[in-house]
Amino acid sequence: MLVADIIAALPLERALPEPLFRQLYAAMKAAILDGTLAPGTQLPPTRAFCALLSVSRQTVLNAYALLAAEGYLDGAVGRGTFVSRAVPVPKAAAAATGLLRPLSARGQDVVAAMQQVAFHRSALRAFRVGMPRIDHFPFDVWNRLEARRWRRPDHQFGYSDPAGFLPLRELLCVYLQASRGVRCTPQQIVITSGSQQALFLLSTILLSPGDAAWMESPGYRGASGPLRASGARVFPVPVDGEGLDVAYGVAHCPQAKLAYVTPSHQMPLGVSMSLARRLSLLDWAARNKAWVVEDDYDSEYRYAGAPLASLQSLDRAGCVIYVGTLSKVLFPGLRLGYMVAPPALADALVQAKAVADRHTAIVPQMALADFIAEGHFARHIRRTRDSNAERRDVLLRALAQELDDQLACGPADSGLELCAYFRGAHDEDSVSRAGIERGIELRPLGHYADPDAGPACATPAGLLLGFAAIKPDEIGHGVRVLGQLLRGR
Repeated sequence: MLVADIIAALPLERALPEPLFRQLYAAMKAAILDGTLAPGTQLPPTRAFCALLSVSRQTVLNAYALLAAEGYLDGAVGRGTFVSRAVPVPKAAAAATGLLRPLSARGQDVVAAMQQVAFHRSALRAFRVGMPRIDHFPFDVWNRLEARRWRRPDHQFGYSDPAGFLPLRELLCVYLQASRGVRCTPQQIVITSGSQQALFLLSTILLSPGDAAWMESPGYRGASGPLRASGARVFPVPVDGEGLDVAYGVAHCPQAKLAYVTPSHQMPLGVSMSLARRLSLLDWAARNKAWVVEDDYDSEYRYAGAPLASLQSLDRAGCVIYVGTLSKVLFPGLRLGYMVAPPALADALVQAKAVADRHTAIVPQMALADFIAEGHFARHIRRTRDSNAERRDVLLRALAQELDDQLACGPADSGLELCAYFRGAHDEDSVSRAGIERGIELRPLGHYADPDAGPACATPAGLLLGFAAIKPDEIGHGVRVLGQLLRGR
């Protein structure tokens, strides 16, 4: 193709707000880099160039100047303008992705680690799990608190403490001591970008590749992902009516360096770890110098009595790291969580946090501190707990009326979801797929089972049904659809 034809074909859009010389610069740069304008090619004189594209000479001169400054063009008065010979000749693109530079082994582990985690990709519908009631949140109050902070910027709007906004950590310390019995100082608290970041940081700095880690099975897949990404060997430990079977873990994998547990409200079965199991777990961790990660993801929502005391409150050996999230209490988009570390570990976690993202966004932390200090946090929890309890009752009544012969409900005294076991022979995955086709979400309990777990970790077939974010009439509709599915209608 002649150079004049190449120039005439350069794409310029006169209706765009971007100046024509910037468009011309970008088009010529692309043509040079992909080899359409080869190194050493002489460009037409500027006046001829203008005629080919119907642009002003100044447009061409400005584009030439940018290209020359970046090394794409060479030229001198009286000699002409050329595509620089220093621009490398482009090689043919790889025919298949397999020829591209591969990820490192660690990179492949990180990418693969969360592939089994289900993400919400559609509009809210019954019975979505892991979702709080967002329309209950006082966004008008939150907007006012954030706006007030934006109106009064100070030195804290620069780079701040990786551990988090100190007034927020002080307020969380008081709250956790009062509500969960957590024994800590503000210096032990590290603010994170959600509990998922906390789990990733802990997996990264506490485990070496090949180290074993206990993981509840069935359990939260979002926790097993970071463990696998760190190169740890995840060892599934069964869960029964008393929580994690510590004796099984001790008998089959006593050398584990870490145990991940959800003792207050096990995910997904909803059971609480018994005192005997808690003490046994802490004894094993102390004797073996292992770590225990306590994920307390939704303990605020207990509907029968006060929230249970944390596992951390029983720890006397400094082996429990308490992980909390505000996604379930406020709203997931906030992306705020926290860790309460043993004093000896706190500084290391702060440094690890600094490596990950320097510090979590400061204005949401400030707004949350004000939200707690002014009493909005406590009021919101009380109101949301009442709302959740009402919707839980709607679900329980509907299941009892419509599906008592089909489903047996698990513990229902806390949380945002209800575990329901099939009374008859049903295939979880088939029921779940049919539910999607009929407009409802049904999460199989098998989704939470470790694929490498043996028969000891087998869980009865069933579903996890979320209710907190679902309106009562939609809960009723969802139960009726589920009944039709289970009865083959």
